Amino acid sequence: MRLRRLCAVAVLALFVPVPTPANAVETTCQDVYTPVSSGLVQQTMYGKLCVPRGATTVQILVPGATYTSAYWDIPLDPEVRSVRLAMNHAGIATMTVDRIGTGRSTRPLSALVTVPSQADAVHKVVQRMRSQFQKVLIGGHSLGSVVAIAEAATYRDVDGVLVTGMTNQWDHVKALPAIAGSIPVTLDPRLSRLGLDPGYLTTMPGSRYNSFHKPGALNPAVVDYDESTKDVFAAGELITTPLMVNIVIPASRAITAPVMSVQTPSDYFCGTPPLGSDCSSSEALAASERPFYAQAPRVDAFVLTGYGHCFNFAPDSAGYHDAVVTWQRSV
Repeated sequence: MRLRRLCAVAVLALFVPVPTPANAVETTCQDVYTPVSSGLVQQTMYGKLCVPRGATTVQILVPGATYTSAYWDIPLDPEVRSVRLAMNHAGIATMTVDRIGTGRSTRPLSALVTVPSQADAVHKVVQRMRSQFQKVLIGGHSLGSVVAIAEAATYRDVDGVLVTGMTNQWDHVKALPAIAGSIPVTLDPRLSRLGLDPGYLTTMPGSRYNSFHKPGALNPAVVDYDESTKDVFAAGELITTPLMVNIVIPASRAITAPVMSVQTPSDYFCGTPPLGSDCSSSEALAASERPFYAQAPRVDAFVLTGYGHCFNFAPDSAGYHDAVVTWQRSV
């Protein structure tokens, strides 16, 4: 009798569906190469497009200096650290790109790579996404945020702008060590093999915890992953960044779409205005940044505490992800 009952339970289990997590959404991902040629120079920008079933909104995400599209899809505890996964779980498509000169995108001479040229390349991606989605948003981190601001200000073709790890007010005392820690890629033991010209820069080996993670907990797995996957940025991007984000004539004043700013108090871009934005609270950050987005219909903000500049690596990002999802749904 007992054996018969066990068999019945086993057979029943074959036909009873196993509940799936509430946030699980069927998502398909594909590699996308967008032609972004400028003049006679043939270039392509790589992106990973992930689309949840039924998605009508896409967010184009641009990484910062020395990072690739992988910054938005960190494989270490991805349910915690992957922005891409959090957005897809919420039904929002993502297009995570490699800036020109990095990752799987074209790597031209460094002299050809600036913030305006990157913005023009991302603009081509925005146009491509426009043919597939009802709503297109753009977001970035650090240098990627500068590119996102420049794109949105120049072309005014997006429905919202996410700015993380960057404000129009800098604490230059805190920012200088990170900038000074850059070296020509030709001097890096690993990346020199790429054959890039010395106008491309990267971080000194072993410096990424202090520059990008501190005061977050020292997690050897995170730091090792970050060091092993680092990439480059062009000197021209660094030089043209202050022309886009500053307190005198910021490009952000031309943005006409809603803006969301996400920062962390320990970053180079937070402090006591004008030496950094006021990141003491989400409300304070929104008030501190709002004057720099004069034409934006609204400026929202979220402050993540306890981590450094590259807070996508933070082990407690749920609040940050939820805030971004809520904002995207409201614009």
